Amino acid sequence: MRNLLPTNRPALVLAPMQDVTDLPFMRVLGRRSMPDWFVTEYFRVHPDSRINKYILRSICENETGRPVFAQMIGHDIPNLVRTARQLAEYPIAGIDLNLGCPAPVVCRKDAGGGLLRSPEKIHEILGALRDAIPGHFTVKTRLGYHSPEEFAGLLEVFRSHAIDGLTIHGRTVMDRYKTPVRPDYVKLAVETMPCPVIANGNVVDPATALAFHGKSGAAGLMIGRGAIRNPWLFGQISAGFTGTQPYIPTLRDLLEYIMELSEELAREHPDFNPLLHIQRMKKTLIYICDGIDPTFEHAIRRMKTPAEFDQLCHEHLDRPDPLPVMPPSESRIFCGFSELLMEADKPAPGRD
Repeated sequence: MRNLLPTNRPALVLAPMQDVTDLPFMRVLGRRSMPDWFVTEYFRVHPDSRINKYILRSICENETGRPVFAQMIGHDIPNLVRTARQLAEYPIAGIDLNLGCPAPVVCRKDAGGGLLRSPEKIHEILGALRDAIPGHFTVKTRLGYHSPEEFAGLLEVFRSHAIDGLTIHGRTVMDRYKTPVRPDYVKLAVETMPCPVIANGNVVDPATALAFHGKSGAAGLMIGRGAIRNPWLFGQISAGFTGTQPYIPTLRDLLEYIMELSEELAREHPDFNPLLHIQRMKKTLIYICDGIDPTFEHAIRRMKTPAEFDQLCHEHLDRPDPLPVMPPSESRIFCGFSELLMEADKPAPGRD
């Protein structure tokens, strides 16, 4: 993975977010600012699983020119190996294993962050996948399940396998999104691991990016919610590291981005269902409303039709004011993203 790292700044990576970071989102984001690589929504792996054709499109039809890692989630070793080998037949940059999803419905299945309760199982999975994956093999994790004191033991497991990269969300599973990230633990991994370490968690503007990198020394930063709210963020953060002038978007720019994303998503489904489409746009807009106008979020949560969606967005965003730089509040980050994760484990129409 070292060959993917920029030479003049930390790597900037789009985080995988289920039912958010699909091909339409990657397309729309890439027209505004580009990460150094993408990570797909996770491919669910179990005895009856098949390669999700919708997620696969974000690999095979990705016109951005950037590398794409395919992420898997699951605990069944034979089927993880099977799926990794199937994914390796496509033009991927590598395979990533999800050990960080904190959604209760996922953890109950001993997948995602739930696996952090079983370091011995992780050891078995990593050994089997490392043998099966000829190219880049990376892991995305949290600091532990209950306590960050579990992290040192997890690092020993990770060190015992020749993984090519480790992305660390600087919270535990039980923290969900309620606490500040812990850069000291990421720094410990940087000092311990022989592979590049990517820091993840609450990178929502250039200031939080520079601060997290400065405290952790990570080789890169993974950005999720911040990129939903501000698709120019990768370019702005890059400018912060290189000392160049960033682009300052306006609310009207944001309106154009939202409308373009809505159109891209609508084109994905020949059997377009306006009610399902509005629910998807609500998931996206919940990150965008904060810091703009308190009445905007209230109205968005209650909209039901495409006409209401169009009216509300134009009413609140069709003006030349600069997009506020302030990060979303922690309470809204937690509530909104937790709801999104709970929904993510429900198969979306046309996904499987």
